[in-house]
Amino acid sequence: MNTKKIIYIFLTSVSGLIFSFLIHSVVEIIYINRLLSEGVLPEPSAFTHRCYLPSFLQVFLFLAGIFGGFFLGVFSWRKFYKIKAKIK
Repeated sequence: MNTKKIIYIFLTSVSGLIFSFLIHSVVEIIYINRLLSEGVLPEPSAFTHRCYLPSFLQVFLFLAGIFGGFFLGVFSWRKFYKIKAKIK
């Protein structure tokens, strides 16, 4: 496997993870605001003491970020190099 391809896929996986943290924060803000508007005091999940989302949603967002970034890297690598090969 090409070193450039490995680095590219790794970096898109990291980008996917960073994007999932961004989505996590937006979803958590919406979730907390909805609970507060209903008059319910949010409680931290059992998974962490600083997060108020359910544990399954935290794990899902984390894994979706990593695997989504990985598959985006694999797909875009193929797409990019097919286009590059046609230009030559």
